[in-house]
Order: sequence, then structure tokens, then C-alpha cells
Amino acid sequence: MKTDFMLAITQLAAEKNLSKDVVLGAVETALVSAYKKGGFFQPEQDIIVRIIPASGEVKVYLRKTIVEEVTNPEAEISLASARKANSNATVGEIVEVEATPKNAGRIAAQTARQVILQRLHEAEHNAVYEEYSGKEGDVVTGVVQRIEPRQVIVDLGRVEAVLPATEQPKNERYRVGQRLRVYMVEVARTPRGPQVVVSRAHRNLLRRLFELEIPEIANGVVEIKAVAREAGQRSKVAVAARQQGIDPVGCCVGLRGIRIQSIVNELNGEKIDVVQWHADTAVFISNALSPAQITSVELNEAEHTATVIVPDKQLSLAIGKEGQNARLAAKLTGWRIDIKSISAAEVKKAEEQAAAQRQATVLAEAEKVAAEAVAPAAAVAPAAEVEPEKVATEELVHEEVVPAEPAPESVASKATPEAPKAPDKKVVPKKEEVEEPVPLEVALSSAEIFAPPKRERQAPEPGQIRFAEDILADRMPRGKRGKKGKDAGGLDARVKKSKRAKGEYSEPSEES
Repeated sequence: MKTDFMLAITQLAAEKNLSKDVVLGAVETALVSAYKKGGFFQPEQDIIVRIIPASGEVKVYLRKTIVEEVTNPEAEISLASARKANSNATVGEIVEVEATPKNAGRIAAQTARQVILQRLHEAEHNAVYEEYSGKEGDVVTGVVQRIEPRQVIVDLGRVEAVLPATEQPKNERYRVGQRLRVYMVEVARTPRGPQVVVSRAHRNLLRRLFELEIPEIANGVVEIKAVAREAGQRSKVAVAARQQGIDPVGCCVGLRGIRIQSIVNELNGEKIDVVQWHADTAVFISNALSPAQITSVELNEAEHTATVIVPDKQLSLAIGKEGQNARLAAKLTGWRIDIKSISAAEVKKAEEQAAAQRQATVLAEAEKVAAEAVAPAAAVAPAAEVEPEKVATEELVHEEVVPAEPAPESVASKATPEAPKAPDKKVVPKKEEVEEPVPLEVALSSAEIFAPPKRERQAPEPGQIRFAEDILADRMPRGKRGKKGKDAGGLDARVKKSKRAKGEYSEPSEES
């Protein structure tokens, strides 16, 4: 019987892919619950179960605390009783007293069975979690188990992984039984066991596939610096060589593209661009925008922005379909990329130069106005600082000097000595010019003189062309004409006027 018990333990360990010690520990824990529920021990009692692997014998031990005076026999034991089993026992220690029941009973056995199964499930879940938690970030192979509306269940062997809709490329369609390489994103504990989430759209899937397919990357000779991916459409991989003389791009592509083609087939035809990484950011950005040809790259370190100038014919190629090439290059380099054609760049540069020139002109005008405003203030000095001699000199500048006429010799000889001598020069102060008011008659006459001449209507000369306004102005009102527009003499007004102009018409006398 005991041999059969150990045989069953060994078989369970093989079926559940668990170690024998793990199964024995699960059975011992289950038996503790079974003995307590069977009424053999109190719920508050501390018991343990041990199974001897060699013989398969099951023993139950009750743990008690050594005290001098026993107040709770179910949890305490006296010092004298403890020293019968162990002579070195002291107060406060915990001893194990064997208390194996003779008959477990049917209920205890059924309870033990349920608990054993439950513990085995928990042990299995823990083993699976420990196995797959170390594989996070790796590529594993699985088989599509079933397809649900929002997820695909992939069988990885010991566990079923979940492939959510957000981790599926848009161009992929799955079928039951299809083998897939998936990237393990997360392994989490749940009440139902470990939950494994895998992905087919993660960018690290491409990195791991490169490591699996290209020996130089696996050995560390070629390093993957950056990966940018739009799952199912296009990807860019930046690689660099760690040894001189090695072409990193050629190693990844392989002879006639055989290496990269296997990765493309695994990803269902996704386009992959392999570019060479460079320490110079401008060169790296230029390589990332391949296959477009780049004219120049300007970097703005403050805003972390790169302005790329391309030929006009290469603009659409550099941007890509729906901006895909530029978007992947920005993800790959980590810089915000602004792509412009040569013509657009020249127009913008001209506008910037014109704006700078206008600004410089405005500043120059402002400085000129400021200088003109400061100059009069500096020229006008306080009155206290002006010297009297200078003021007198300035006043004399505005005076007219008129030389005096020389006196006749006879008059000069007859002059008495007491008479004052005539001055040589006569100073006449300059009179201020005051405008005299203009008389009203003169103003009116000047207004008439400068008024525009009135236009007088003159009779046209014979043979002269007449204008419509002249003809219409001479017409008589319709109400004052006679019948049919003729006067008393029977002549039409227009004919009459024409003859008068030619001198052929004369007004009939009253006698006639």
C-alpha cells in the first residue's frame, strides 16, 4: 500500500512536469487541511505532516510550546514531559509531538484528494510562471489554438498565450494550426494561473529576428543601434560595425538578400530598410531618409529639430507615402525632421533676408529719429551758462550797418570845436517784417482773377461737328412745340436751327 502511494506520487510528478519534492510538499499541505476538517485536531492547533520518501509512511506532528505550568493542553506542554523526549529542552521552546491518527476516514480522504489537486494546480502554475517569466523579451514559437473576435489564443506548449488585437499587424490573417513566431511581452500572475501576452507588432520582434538570422549580430560584431517599425508596412533598422573592415549593412542583407529575405517572409512581406548608423547626427539623418538623396541638413540643438533640404524631384520620395519615410526616420533618429525642397528653401531664405533688411531699416530710422530728438536739446544751453560778450555779438549780427555820408569840406571847416564829431558809422536796427493785411477789394479781384474761366457755349461754325450735349441742350420742351414738332411756319426746329447757324434762315416778320 505504501509502495503504491509513492508510485502515485511519482506518476503525478511526471504528468504535471513537476519535481517529486514539489508533489510531496503539495500532498503534505493537503493532508494538514484534511486532518483538521476531519475533526482529528482543533482548527487553532498547529500541526504538520511529513511523508517519508523511502517508505511512504505518513506521520502527523503536533507543535506545542514548553511552559512550567500548563494552562492550554492543546498548545502547551510541561517542561517535565518535554524532557522525556529531549533532555535538553528548555522553557519557551517549541517541540513536535507525534499525534498521527489511526484512521483518517472517508471524508478526510476526499478532502485530502481535493486539496491535493488544488495544491498541484498551484504548484504547476508557479512552475509555469517561473519558466516563462524569464523569457520576457524573447521570441518563442507557438501554434494558433483558436481565434476569437478580439484576440488569438496561441499554444506555447505548457501555457496558452494571448495575442491581442492591438498587437496584431493589420495585414496579417491567422488560421487554426498555423505556426507563428511571437514576441513575449508580459507574463503576469492571475487567479486562473499565469497569463502570457505575446505580440506580432512589437518593434523588438524585428530586433530578435535579426539576432536569430544574422550570426554577426548574435556574435556582437554588428550592433543594432535603433529600430523603427510600422507593423505590416515598413521598418527601418540602423546598424553599426564594432570592428573595422566590416560592412554592417552587407552583413544584414546577405548575398543577394538571402538573409533579409527570410525575415521579410516571416513578417509576411513587410519592407525592411537597413541603414548605417553614424556618430554625426546630420549624416545619420541623411542615411535614415534613404533611398532619397539629401542635399544638406541643418540642426537646431535647442529645439531638437533638423531641417533637411532635398532636390525638387526627390521631395516626394523623401517624404514617402502618407509621410511614412519621414515618420520612420524621425522615430529612428529621435529628431523632429522638417523636409523642404531646394526651391522652397530659397524662397524662404529670400523672405528671411527681406525681413531682416526691413528690420534693419526700421532700426536705422528709429536711431536717426532718436538722434534728431537729442540734437536740439544739446544745442540749447541754459541762459546762465552763456557769456554776456557772446550774447552782444549775436545781437549785432542781426543789425544792418549803414556807412555815414562824408560832410563837405566847407562845412567841416566852419564847424566849431565844441560841436560833437559825427560818427563814422550809423547803426540802424533791422525792422521785423510784418505782413500788411490785404484789402477786401484786392482779395476779391484776385479771387476773380484766379477763378477758372466760365465756359460759354458758342454756336458751331459751318461744317463743325456738334456733340450730343449741345444738341440736346438747345431742344425745346416737347410740350411747347407745335404739332409734329413744327413751328408756325411749318419748319422743324432742328432744320430751323441748322439754317440759322448757316445764316440761311431769317425770322418771318409779323406782316408776312
